[in-house]
Amino acid sequence: MIEDSDRTPLPRAFFDRPVLEIAPELLGHTLIRRTDEGPIELRITEVEAYAGELDPGSHAYRGKTARNEVMFGPPGHAYVYFTYGMWHCLNVVCGPEGRASGVLLRAGEILVGADLARKRRLSARNDRELAKGPARLATALDVDRALNGTDLCADAMAPLSLMQGSRLHPDQVCSGPRTGVGGDGAHQPWRYWIDGDPTVSPYRAHAPRRRAT
Repeated sequence: MIEDSDRTPLPRAFFDRPVLEIAPELLGHTLIRRTDEGPIELRITEVEAYAGELDPGSHAYRGKTARNEVMFGPPGHAYVYFTYGMWHCLNVVCGPEGRASGVLLRAGEILVGADLARKRRLSARNDRELAKGPARLATALDVDRALNGTDLCADAMAPLSLMQGSRLHPDQVCSGPRTGVGGDGAHQPWRYWIDGDPTVSPYRAHAPRRRAT
């Protein structure tokens, strides 16, 4: 059973905890993207946790760089990275400042502003596919590196913010290995999703890249 949506902003204390506690609790919460054309609201349905310097799958595993420095900052901020030369992905910084960890927002259901999301996701066959996957989510919400470091706990005029959303029963939350993560981090069950939700992206195991000979 899903309770009615709560419009209360998430406090910074929510994010100042271990990432493995925060990640499954983000499911059902509402992400709001405010654009010049109007707001887009998304219910989070799939996430992945990354435990920083302790996690071989994390961008912060080898320490602080210009690319990942936001992950080492205060919790409750957006970490946006560019990947494969074409896509952006949106993460939420978690844990105490100085200890990098974050949650990748992998998928969601567009609740408000689907018309705006459709303009950016012309290849989506239906509204369930608008934010079905991390790159699709960022594209649908018009998220790029300009939003890196955005305070998600700021006032109502911020370009991105996280609200309480709807509470889920624990039985609705599933977990398993993270998509596309290989090596020592491959088998950590740190991907979380809402059971049976049609906006959740399909799982894909890591496929090692072969070097040209």
